[in-house]
Amino acid sequence: MSSLCLITKQHKARLERRIAGSTNRWRFPKQPFTGDLLSLSQMCKALSIDFEEALRNPDRLYISQIQKFFCENFKNKDIQSAEADVILECLGFKWELHQPQLFQSETLAKLYLKALTQGTTYPLRELEELLAGAPVPSTQSPKKTKEKSPAKRMIISLKINDPQVTKVAFATALKNLYMSEVEINLEDVLGVLASAHILQFSGLFQRCVDVMITRLMPSTINNVYEAGCKYKEEQLTTACEKWLEMNLVPLVGTQIHLRKIPQDLLHKVLKSPRLFTFSEFRLLKTMLLWVFLQLNYKIQAIPTHETVMTFFKSFPENCCFLDRDIGQSLRPLFLCLRLHGITKGKDLEVLRYINFFPESWLNRVTANHYHALENGGDMDQLKDLNTQAVRFGLLFNQENTTYSKMIAVYGFFFKITGLRHDTTSYSFYMQRIKHTDLESPFVVYEHKPISLRTARLVKYEIRAQALVDGKWQEFRTNQIIQKFGLTKLSCKSHILKIQTVGIPIYVSFAFIFPPS
Repeated sequence: MSSLCLITKQHKARLERRIAGSTNRWRFPKQPFTGDLLSLSQMCKALSIDFEEALRNPDRLYISQIQKFFCENFKNKDIQSAEADVILECLGFKWELHQPQLFQSETLAKLYLKALTQGTTYPLRELEELLAGAPVPSTQSPKKTKEKSPAKRMIISLKINDPQVTKVAFATALKNLYMSEVEINLEDVLGVLASAHILQFSGLFQRCVDVMITRLMPSTINNVYEAGCKYKEEQLTTACEKWLEMNLVPLVGTQIHLRKIPQDLLHKVLKSPRLFTFSEFRLLKTMLLWVFLQLNYKIQAIPTHETVMTFFKSFPENCCFLDRDIGQSLRPLFLCLRLHGITKGKDLEVLRYINFFPESWLNRVTANHYHALENGGDMDQLKDLNTQAVRFGLLFNQENTTYSKMIAVYGFFFKITGLRHDTTSYSFYMQRIKHTDLESPFVVYEHKPISLRTARLVKYEIRAQALVDGKWQEFRTNQIIQKFGLTKLSCKSHILKIQTVGIPIYVSFAFIFPPS
């Protein structure tokens, strides 16, 4: 008798199977994915759900079914005057919500379905009845048709511990359940992002991400980066890295907001071959300022370079700063700097004056300089252009039509130049200059060596980057090896020609002098 009952129950269970998709594939409501992966794949495609996510989290499938149902059947329904179906208790408030909008949030959908099926023996049947029994808005006259709520009024509770979620931000997030184009204020966007993350409201979350990326600035980059790390949002962390690669030296390095740049972000940026700097010494000054601001947190204005140097010089001379306990953790940052690219005599004097670097580092830099000078400028120790090249940069702004700067390395003089041809066309190049053609030759003779070699082999790359509609455009030459002479035909590099509406344009010239 018991065997007969068991067979009957199994037979009844089989009668509950359904066709999924357009083919004769079956699934069982009480055992959603019993080996029928093709059926599951078809269902995921229809509901726009990731297949792997559905395997890990089967509840997602039911929620998405209901979300799709309400989206298709209630999207044009006027609910402004309708009575709330759900009361959400959160942050000390009671928020009145409606079913069609509530299911845009996976978190609220789960809370609602849990409350709906609580205490019932057949929770899946309750969900099916919700889908099958929810009324579709009718095209008939209201006098002939009377709509009923698909389920009873529910009270659900949500506890939030994230300090970023304020009542204003949470209200803005809930408002987005009802309106697709709610303006998100910059001062509230972090809280709205946090609210969207807790609500699992993917559309709003992405809108917040887009707003934060397009409005990156020195005062916001720290919060945006921390939000990206906290919520594991790679779009945010990557955007911060790319933005800081361009703006660390020319913009952030001139403001007190430099103090808030986290060390791990700084480390990533310093290692990047795309990092923009006017010169290696300017990058060093920015890094010294960052360390100074970390140690002098009460200072609220950017100090002079002399103040920073005096601060580091004030430590006892028996031990350099990076060898002290306070400086040990900063070594990875300064190992990323290209100290061999600092070639001016006065700048090299600063390196020794501040007693910041270990003596072995400074001796290596000095030895490399002597070797290069004795061998006509050859940089034998430098091989990789991406990680070892000497870098110089131009920041081409809206007001520039022609902009150039003179640089000197081991007695060779070059002019790096940018030209604007029209509103969107630009070209950039470098050109070797005779020391006798310089504007102030007596200054050069006093502070710099002069090479009389007629030819200089150079391996170089010119790179230009501009921000357009929140995305970085990058243009660059190949890595070129060229012999620069002093004649008109041999003194100019390859010309990088670009078309962009982005401004400013960050132009980097990176080169090494291979053995010739």
